Formats: sequence, structure tokens, C-alpha cells
Amino acid sequence: MNIEQIRDYCLSLPLATEDFPFDETTLVFRIMGHIFAMTDLETNEWLTLKCEPEYAQELRAQYAEIEGAWHMNKKYWNQVNYQSLLDDELIKRLIRHSYQQVVRKLPKSVRTQTPAITEIQE
Repeated sequence: MNIEQIRDYCLSLPLATEDFPFDETTLVFRIMGHIFAMTDLETNEWLTLKCEPEYAQELRAQYAEIEGAWHMNKKYWNQVNYQSLLDDELIKRLIRHSYQQVVRKLPKSVRTQTPAITEIQE
């Protein structure tokens, strides 16, 4: 995948937004104000995604292109080399997984009032 495809896919998820909260090169994708993905447009190679801790370890063991995210809590965050040979469908599945990890932590009232965010399947 390339950065434009990733951007388009992230923004296709219900209520997803983008911004540059840290600097002018770190692109962040959010759901209801909470980060589910980010990338640095200068390096243009790694996508940082939230992940269930056990699954994060499994992914790192299975794929050399997935490792603990730099400058993030490695228990919950992976960085994925999207310029590698990883299948586009796997990257999309990991983006959806990250999105759902954040949605699960939103208050029940928010999830109930916004059913589209819970309809995304990993």
C-alpha cells in the first residue's frame, strides 16, 4: 500500500478524522478524538497501529515487517512497514483492528448512539 491508499482507507471508517497534532509531518487518524493510526510523512514507510497485546506479540513473531512501535507503549502499539511485501488486505485488517480497539474503549453511551462505529468488523 502507499500512503494515499492508507489515508483513504482510514478516512473511510465511520467518523474517522485526520490531523497533525505533533508536528507538520506526523499524520494522525482518530475516532471520536482518540488515535487509532499514525504515520510520519517524511519517512513514509511505517504505520503505527493500536493492537490487542497478545495479538501484537503474535504479529511481531510472525512478520518481520511488524514490530513494537517506536515512542509508544509497545504492549499496545505496533508499527507496520506498509512499504514491504505485506498483503494490502492484512494491512487493512490491522487498521480495522486498531480502530475497533479504540471503539471498544469509548463509553457505552457513545457506542450506542453511534452504531456505525461498532459495525466495522476486524
